[in-house]
Amino acid sequence: MSVILGQKAPNFEVSEWVQGVPTNFDQEKDHIVLVEVFQVNCPGCFMYGIPEAINIYNKYKDEGVRVLGIATAFEDFDKNTLDNLKMLAETGEVIGETKKALSMYGQLQEGNKIPYKIPFPLAMDKLTKTTDEINQEKILQFIYPQIPDFDSQPEEYKNQIIQRVKDYMKSKEYAAETFEKFALQGTPSTILVDRKGILRDVSFGQSTNIEAMIQRILDEN
Repeated sequence: MSVILGQKAPNFEVSEWVQGVPTNFDQEKDHIVLVEVFQVNCPGCFMYGIPEAINIYNKYKDEGVRVLGIATAFEDFDKNTLDNLKMLAETGEVIGETKKALSMYGQLQEGNKIPYKIPFPLAMDKLTKTTDEINQEKILQFIYPQIPDFDSQPEEYKNQIIQRVKDYMKSKEYAAETFEKFALQGTPSTILVDRKGILRDVSFGQSTNIEAMIQRILDEN
């Protein structure tokens, strides 16, 4: 299923909530919902994405804005696990590349712990063991949302991209359902849904305009 901006947002999929009360888009009527999608083994998520989401939570929690965190996994399946997410929620301890990068920048407390508490609900994306055969149709379905003009590209470039996607698909042990349903390109990513359940934005990377978008939606009512 492909999601479309300006249309009703489909519910996200999770395997387990590790913090906060379980919820979903259809249960958040009259709330603006910001979902921060991250990986436990993702330095940028902890340096930029999650702190930004915490800032929005603190600033707008009394104005009808809900912030939720979903940990996903599209790589490093041995590190981006439910157990490591639970450890993060319970103790603030981080692992892998996240620990290495935050330590390098002096952003860790004793015990490899982040210097802040994530205050909003946290869940693990629903991961399904991949058994599907990799074929040309599946490869192209993956490519087109990210490279809309793929068909007009030079043949050599197209062959390189197809091979890279094929190699990536072979390396994927699991399919992350929310990550794929919203056609996310990586982490950190954000999903923004308005009070009527309409999907307003899907962004990848460090975003500087999420707060402005939230303010615009608040001003609409």
